[in-house]
Amino acid sequence: MRNRVIATGAATLAMALGLTACGGDSDSGDGKTIKLVAADYGDKASNASKKYWDGVKKDFEAENKGYKVDVQVINWNEIDKSVKNMIQAGNQPDLLQTGGYADKVADDLLYKADEVLSPKTRENLIPTFAKAGEVDGTQYGIPWVSSSRVMFYNKAVLKKAGVKTPPKTWDELAAAAKKIKSSKAADTPYALPLGPEETQGETMMWELGNGGGYTDASGKYTLDSAKNVETFDWLQKNLVKPGLTYSNPASTDRKTAFADFAAGKVGMLNGHPSLIQMAKDGKVDYGVAPIPGKTGPLESTLGVADWMMAFKDGGAEKEGVKKFLDFTYSKKMLEFDEMYNLMPVTQDTLKEMQTNGKHKDLEPFFEVLPNAKFYPLGDTSWDVISAEMKKTGGKAASDDPKSVLGDLQKKAEDAAAAAK
Repeated sequence: MRNRVIATGAATLAMALGLTACGGDSDSGDGKTIKLVAADYGDKASNASKKYWDGVKKDFEAENKGYKVDVQVINWNEIDKSVKNMIQAGNQPDLLQTGGYADKVADDLLYKADEVLSPKTRENLIPTFAKAGEVDGTQYGIPWVSSSRVMFYNKAVLKKAGVKTPPKTWDELAAAAKKIKSSKAADTPYALPLGPEETQGETMMWELGNGGGYTDASGKYTLDSAKNVETFDWLQKNLVKPGLTYSNPASTDRKTAFADFAAGKVGMLNGHPSLIQMAKDGKVDYGVAPIPGKTGPLESTLGVADWMMAFKDGGAEKEGVKKFLDFTYSKKMLEFDEMYNLMPVTQDTLKEMQTNGKHKDLEPFFEVLPNAKFYPLGDTSWDVISAEMKKTGGKAASDDPKSVLGDLQKKAEDAAAAAK
């Protein structure tokens, strides 16, 4: 998830509604006020994450007299910068829910997970996700949501274009996109969002399809590997220059691609589970398939997890932070996962979602998750590198890929060396 997941990114995941706040009317210096900064997963006012956190705040305060919750919900494009400014100003939140945690560990800002979670809550976390929250064998990141990725396609668009089966290889995808363009079945045959919202997610999905990725087996960064450069050369030659995707992928965010698909304007794109409801709301008859790779479908898709973390120097007492986390993880996780159709990180919520009959549409995502590949989340330099990728990585689809990726590789090596 952004994580993002798995994300879910993550999960990865989510749309810009600006800086909003709920709560904020309490004295944050009394030790009883818990300040939480959270990312916005909504794509419109009706499903803004503020609505979820308003409910959590209300219910927690009702059950825990004397405690107050102050929540800021910030869009994904701004949250990293905003939190960085808070930290630099000495105004750390007590809790942060966003796409990465490891850079905060490097700066010794976070509590260990076992310091702010009860044993019952820790044991309820799905083990693979709890493990992904570790740095050097100690868990700091507390998984929030998870996600995996598949290719979505508009059935009506493919049918009008004469594409009988969803593509399994890059060449098949390019051929299908050409048919969509020539038949005018969709405005954008293939949506390639490489804008700053989640450049690192779309990039990794394509690089995995060519046997590439961000690190080698030893954990060393390989952003400018020959395979990664080859991937972007292919994208330029076969999708961007022929006009089979957006004219400037580097300035196109995922939220735009998702909205276009839900409006019936896109033939194919990579997506996570929140696109399901958007497509349904737009009355798009969609299908899903494994993401095409250079020679066949991806054996390992992108997995994303987004994270919750607790700051040691926040204003709230540790006991209050633990109460809030235990309350949220035991009573409020299903509501959030179902609000955005995301996959859970707690065992009880997973069981509920698999058995309540409401989530058949998530089965393809559950199927690919066990073999998913994740960002190098435990690397304490990853958040810095991810931020750099969001700034300039998308330019590899229009400029010289070797130069763009080479510059990112240099920054990655510098960041990794600084983190040691």
